[in-house]
Amino acid sequence: MSKQIVNFEENIEAMTDLLKALTSGKFWKELLIMTLGMSFGAAAVYYFLMPSKLIIGSISGLSIVLSEVLAKAGLVVKASTLILIINAILLVMAWLLIGAEFGIKTVYTALILGPLIDLFDKILPYDRIISAGGSVMGDPWLDLLCFVLMLSISQAILFRINASTGGLDIIAKIVNKYLHFDIGTSVTIAGALICCTAFAINPFRMVVIGLIGTWINGIAVDYFTDTLNKRKRVCIISDEHEKIRAYIVNTLKRGCSLYHLQGGYSGEEKTEVVALLTQDEYAKLFNYLREEHFECFITAGNVSEIYGSWRSK
Repeated sequence: MSKQIVNFEENIEAMTDLLKALTSGKFWKELLIMTLGMSFGAAAVYYFLMPSKLIIGSISGLSIVLSEVLAKAGLVVKASTLILIINAILLVMAWLLIGAEFGIKTVYTALILGPLIDLFDKILPYDRIISAGGSVMGDPWLDLLCFVLMLSISQAILFRINASTGGLDIIAKIVNKYLHFDIGTSVTIAGALICCTAFAINPFRMVVIGLIGTWINGIAVDYFTDTLNKRKRVCIISDEHEKIRAYIVNTLKRGCSLYHLQGGYSGEEKTEVVALLTQDEYAKLFNYLREEHFECFITAGNVSEIYGSWRSK
């Protein structure tokens, strides 16, 4: 009986935590960001992959191939429907094979891609804007570049809030866990295999374009992710370290660290101020140091990944 009471109390506590999460501003903000991010990705797939039959290493690309193959066999299934089905299967596999690593964010983003593609099909079908070349841009290379640009922005937005597009990410993590390849290699292998399925519907030239697009997409995602997450690590050695610390804490509203050190050349005892700032905050700090005419030794470098208690305002 006491065990049942404990389980009941745990369930009540879990439900309370869930209600708090669902009513928090952070939840709705991230839900909006995820929806906008996936809208970019859905538009990229619908307007640049589907008309040109470009197959990039993704679940969307695999769905397009399967849709075309089934159509030749007399069975009409929309690519958006296949995306939804494949993502649902992969999410179940991830739950069984990987466990709780994939949260509600991955479930949400993976399952809304297909419906969003259907939404674009109803609002503005690509048939209305398709060019004489059989695609929106009229050239497969231009379609590829537009697709990579939009999808990379979508992925970078999602990665910034610890979400993902699901699909290929799930396959990569399963390969990583059971075959012990690193994530980058797993993504490359999975993407290349999906690109090769395009031989079923595309000529050799289009398959090569798809393989190149998969490679470019990886580079573009890294670039946009680094750009969105970029921070400045500023190191300042100065006798006015207390004033500099006060400006960072009180004016910029940022934390900083103080390190006591000894000059290797002069042997003098010094204090170094180290802070992680946004680009705008870094510019304000630099202007402050220049206006106050502090004697400083400053070094600054870019940081693209931050873990811990540092957060955006």
